[in-house]
Amino acid sequence: METNKRSDGLDALLGEASIPRLGMMTMFRLGIFQMGLGIMSLLTLGVINRVMIDELKIPALIASGAIAMHQFVAPARIWFGQMSDAKPIWGMHRTPYVWAGAALFTTTSFVALQTVWQLNGAMLAEGGWGTTSYFWALMLGLVFAVYGLALSASSTPFTAMLVDVSDEDNRSKLVSIVWSMLMVGIIIGAIISSGLLKQIALDAPLEQLRGQLDRLFVIVPAMVLGLVFIATVGVEKKYSRYSSRSTVTEREDSITLGAALRILTASRQTGIFFFFLLVMSISLFMQDAILEPYGGEVFGMKIAETTRLNAFFGMGTLVGIASTGFLIVPRLGKQKTALYGCIGVAVCMGLFIGAGFVGKPGMLMGSLLVFGMLSGVLTAGAIGLMLDLTAAETAGTFVGAWGLAQAMARGLATVAGGAVLDLGRALFNVPVLAYGTVFATQAVGMILSIWLLNQVSVQEFRDNAKRAIMAVIEGELD
Repeated sequence: METNKRSDGLDALLGEASIPRLGMMTMFRLGIFQMGLGIMSLLTLGVINRVMIDELKIPALIASGAIAMHQFVAPARIWFGQMSDAKPIWGMHRTPYVWAGAALFTTTSFVALQTVWQLNGAMLAEGGWGTTSYFWALMLGLVFAVYGLALSASSTPFTAMLVDVSDEDNRSKLVSIVWSMLMVGIIIGAIISSGLLKQIALDAPLEQLRGQLDRLFVIVPAMVLGLVFIATVGVEKKYSRYSSRSTVTEREDSITLGAALRILTASRQTGIFFFFLLVMSISLFMQDAILEPYGGEVFGMKIAETTRLNAFFGMGTLVGIASTGFLIVPRLGKQKTALYGCIGVAVCMGLFIGAGFVGKPGMLMGSLLVFGMLSGVLTAGAIGLMLDLTAAETAGTFVGAWGLAQAMARGLATVAGGAVLDLGRALFNVPVLAYGTVFATQAVGMILSIWLLNQVSVQEFRDNAKRAIMAVIEGELD
């Protein structure tokens, strides 16, 4: 028996040694997949939200709640990840799932837009909200849930593929490149969408608006589907080490939401840091669903112009992420870097409100650029601190648990942004004050995040938390 195990292990090592290593060009090619996801995000959080809230006057809570459904189905990643592990298609564990999911989410984005038109038609026919309107609102939420499931079916096997095709010594480089390409996709998507929508005037007739947006939601998803194919074709067959690796690694797709919460609250320090990440994430992303409507309603910007706002945020985030690890963290440390990032983001919320009062789009764009940079600083500092607050033996489990919990936090942030905007409209008749309520809430959340961050002690974690985390994981295995 022992001899057979050694023989199997030797065969696995020899098999893996014969597989070529990823080169930089292939890493960037894989990043094209994330670039495609960045482009797609512009259609949901950059175009559909603006049209629903500003042009069609759909309540922000309903609009943001429907869009957030694609985040709330994130636990389905567990099932899709496990299925790609256990059920290969055409001899491959990842690529067919990536392609099938991409075909579905690109198609579903067009269906979502058509559902928005049906919802608007029902509202006009009923003179407001009635049975048919509520039906189409529920259908819109269902369509976005399907969109989220399709994203999970594609992105989770893709993430697992990144593990399959890389080694420990080049995995961090691959992840950095792929994540950066997501920001590049947001910038490119903003430029493409802005170019395709530039003919739409601020008060364009609904038929013109519908025609241009239908065209956009055919061209861009088709382009993204092509990018997904280019990014992944042939990579798994050439570079995957999945079959030669005999040990099962803890991946994000093997973590249930319940296990994630138990791991992230296993000790006092993990609990404090988890609540910091939760509050920080919600406060950081509440503006996602209402930023473009803010540009349209308060600044009088056309759809093409508000879509370009994402480019300023994306460029700032790229600069912030890239510079933090080299320039800021070595000087301040990870905890202070995250702390100053929280302070900077809170200040940016004040700049957003100030830009609304003076009514200058240029100030809003400049504020978004700074906001993106500080978001990058905060994200890099928080991720670095998170890795410090992780026992080496459970790193995959802990990071996977945080990834799943963060997806839920993003969904809550989207819904909260719409709900607070509707509350602001009820309290104030002035649009800038209504939107300012959202930004002020984010600033308060960042202040609370600072208080929580000050309670974090890496040393206490190292002294006490490892045993608590291991106990939770052992309980899950039992």
